[in-house]
Amino acid sequence: MHSELILLIIILIISFDYFSGVILSYLNFKSLDEPIPEELNDIYEISDYKKSQEYNKTNYYFGFFYSTFSFLLLFLVFYFGLLGDLDLFLRNYSFENEISLSLLFFGSLFIIYDIITIPFQLYRNFIIEEKYGFNKMTLKTFFIDKLKTIILTVIIGGVLMTSLLILILIFPKYFWIYFWIVITIFMLFINLFYTSLVLPLFNNLKPLGEGLLKDKIKKYAKSVEFPLTNIFIIDGSKRSSKANAFFSGFGKKKKIVLYDTLIKNHTDDELLSVLAHEVGHYKMNHVISNIILSVFITGFMLYLFSLILFNSEVTFALGGNTSFRHFEIFAFSILYTPISSLLNIIMNIKSRKNEYEADNYAVKTFKKIPLINALRKLSKDNLINLTPNPTYVFVNYSHPTLYQRIQAMKNNN
Repeated sequence: MHSELILLIIILIISFDYFSGVILSYLNFKSLDEPIPEELNDIYEISDYKKSQEYNKTNYYFGFFYSTFSFLLLFLVFYFGLLGDLDLFLRNYSFENEISLSLLFFGSLFIIYDIITIPFQLYRNFIIEEKYGFNKMTLKTFFIDKLKTIILTVIIGGVLMTSLLILILIFPKYFWIYFWIVITIFMLFINLFYTSLVLPLFNNLKPLGEGLLKDKIKKYAKSVEFPLTNIFIIDGSKRSSKANAFFSGFGKKKKIVLYDTLIKNHTDDELLSVLAHEVGHYKMNHVISNIILSVFITGFMLYLFSLILFNSEVTFALGGNTSFRHFEIFAFSILYTPISSLLNIIMNIKSRKNEYEADNYAVKTFKKIPLINALRKLSKDNLINLTPNPTYVFVNYSHPTLYQRIQAMKNNN
């Protein structure tokens, strides 16, 4: 396949990805004016609902501008062969070593893009989120988080990229199998130790303290045979007033994490229902099944990558004049987009199914009404769109809509 055709395919892919996203977002934007389902009519006061619509419309406009900027930037990079220019510039500092050049190449792209998009990040946090009462972050916290993220990305990304490049050099034919093993070990490690090693770099986690809530949780945990030692409170209020909860890990490393904002704004029964939902994820092995599925998807992706490796036409298509691997890796990240989008839809379908199952578990082992009330309150406090477009939901939502979850629980007697 000639380099001109490869470049055309790449440009068509990024264009389709952009325009399909714009269309879906617009459909979701128009759905904001749809009437609220009768079951959800009493969630918002009129003034609060107006605020919710304004917030979601503001995010739509921001998202459209940001995605358009990113698309045009990427289009210009490909059209003018700027990746080749970057490659030539970096050769002055890499001693023509393939691994060091590739690491410099991807590191430079990451830093350049992050710097370019800092104004967007600041605007989102300190203008939009601030205006609607969500942002609790200071500029100091923002830039400290930014620095920590860069360091983590450089370390983790550097180790993984170095491993990939070394395996390509040593095992050019079967590198993808060996790197698949490396990635699998990494995914297992992150799932086991994310809340122990990574999350504490940004937030404080502490075990749930003694008190009436702890006593109620102990009683519930005993009734469903769930070990209580791994329930933590995270200081989410340090950055946002939005509330959440999540389950991570497996085996002895499993943890349920509740945001302090969740504790503050909900009754004990509502908190217990949320906890029961997270226990449901554990009892039904959702974390493990997601890891297994991710492992298979990663292996499939790496196999496809092996098919375009060592193709000099791919390098020429991106403006390079040598066959160093970073051009092929970057090109594949674009060429894989249609498959990735399809797989994301499948993963979202599974995720929504898992959420229904966790809701059902919470209803059966605790109570229905407190969970419904907790979900309604979370939607109100987070200014959630109550009338999202069904197609947008199908493609992008990892959770069912509030209306869908409530209907499912009401129909599940």
